[in-house]
Amino acid sequence: MHLLGPPGTGKSHLATALAVEAVKAGKSVAFSTLADIIASLVKAEREGQLKERIRFLARASLLVVDEIGYLPVTPGGGNLFFQLVNARYEKGAMILTSNRGFAEWGEVFGDHVVATALLDRLLHHAIVIQIEGSSYRLRQHADLVPENIRARPSINPPQQTKRRARPTGKKPADLENG
Repeated sequence: MHLLGPPGTGKSHLATALAVEAVKAGKSVAFSTLADIIASLVKAEREGQLKERIRFLARASLLVVDEIGYLPVTPGGGNLFFQLVNARYEKGAMILTSNRGFAEWGEVFGDHVVATALLDRLLHHAIVIQIEGSSYRLRQHADLVPENIRARPSINPPQQTKRRARPTGKKPADLENG
């Protein structure tokens, strides 16, 4: 599941609530910001413990990765995060929160190829929830916030791809001949 939207619209709150419900249901949960996950992976790699760290993070039934796009990803961090996502792919649930649209993830991770590979796995089977609105933290001071910040453009989820039609049973030669 991906929760996308501007700051202050409840993404982390929703992710936390879902994580709490997962724990109540007896599931194991790991919850961290992207920056902290990458820092832990960088440290583990430096100490020769990367496989063990990835294995630990892959074991949780649910991994919540909060604040994707808020802080810059360190060089090489996108590759380490990809390794984690790849290890969890189709094995465990993930909830990700981001203030950035998927089209911006190449900039977030500093590498468009890594971002594409991440999105390939993260969007397969995913539910994307677009949250719009103003920050609940700024609601009492909305008149102090410049209009261009208050009225940020919405983050567009990826377009639905058209599914290919099922084969008709005709051979290519039959299709050419009608």
